[in-house]
Amino acid sequence: MLRNCCGLIVADDRRIQLGELSRPRALSAMPFGGRYRIIDFALSNMVNSGIRTIGVSTYNKYQSLMDHIGTGSDWDLDRKTQGLYLLPPFINSESYGMTGPTDDLSGVINLFRDLKQKYIVILSSNVLMNADFTELDTFHHDRNADITVMYNRDGAKGGPPNTILDMTRLGRIKGVYENPLNPVSNRSSMGVVFMERELFVQILGDAISRGESNIDIDYLLKQYDRLRVYGFEFKGTVLRINSTQDYFKETMRVLSEPERSDIFWPERPVFTKVKDEAPAIYSDSCVVEDSLISDGCLIQGAVHHSMLFRGVTVSGQARLTNCVVFQDSHISEGCELENVIIDKDCIIRPGIKLIGQAAYPVVIGKGSVV
Repeated sequence: MLRNCCGLIVADDRRIQLGELSRPRALSAMPFGGRYRIIDFALSNMVNSGIRTIGVSTYNKYQSLMDHIGTGSDWDLDRKTQGLYLLPPFINSESYGMTGPTDDLSGVINLFRDLKQKYIVILSSNVLMNADFTELDTFHHDRNADITVMYNRDGAKGGPPNTILDMTRLGRIKGVYENPLNPVSNRSSMGVVFMERELFVQILGDAISRGESNIDIDYLLKQYDRLRVYGFEFKGTVLRINSTQDYFKETMRVLSEPERSDIFWPERPVFTKVKDEAPAIYSDSCVVEDSLISDGCLIQGAVHHSMLFRGVTVSGQARLTNCVVFQDSHISEGCELENVIIDKDCIIRPGIKLIGQAAYPVVIGKGSVV
């Protein structure tokens, strides 16, 4: 267990935009998996690894994120001496008007300079997995590394943004490439970095003092020319969300094995905000196949290979195929939906037919009436 380690979650990425889905919320606050948010997976990985001091760095649109994580009690992070720290953008009279992430990291560096833990794990918000970071810690010490990054063999197939790593046979990084046209390898960074906390603070402080305006996880990896930076291969299921198409594709993957069992492995549970809901209600005439139905749903129609969040109503004679329906949306009688993402609090009127493509799903924005 990583008792002598703190964590930092970068809750948003300005390079990733999910259109109508990310318009009202940060990337890490995106609903995923029926009753979770994307940040639940990062928080749960850290908590399951023994990390009890975690900072969450935000950029904007973080009200939904704050409402969800609250004091951190659902992750056992509401503590007196450790716990959860929400780090909104740090803006004062000197940094006001600056562009880039530098003004955000001013607040981050202040927190981590004062902590006592020796090590830090840094996570990006667009990669989902179920991981034990104690293995990363062991690898880091075995290699006597300064920085260790987790990667897998996805290559550039997920589309931008992606970071491709060029490595020696011993695993030391000798090149870092962002969105390359001709990747030198299939080793793709997962945005998970392990290093000493004081080294992290030193790198941030040096970058800020030089006026750097592009300080992110890739910036840490690019220190390979002066530090010992190694790559640790992760062989479990990895879900990458870089676009609306990726979000739809990865959601559909979770409906199938072995991805579902790997992401929601009972030995390392995914914690989330608890909501007391009644069980889903299924009418005698409904048909449900290969779908994930959350608490509080009312199913009277047909649902095939779809994911429904809490409180969704599917009325009689309605048919859903390959759909993702967010919380408290209502599908009226006689609707036919295929390859559709519906945000929360939407109403689909009777008889509406919406047909998208698997590569280009139809997206209905939050609170819409169609």
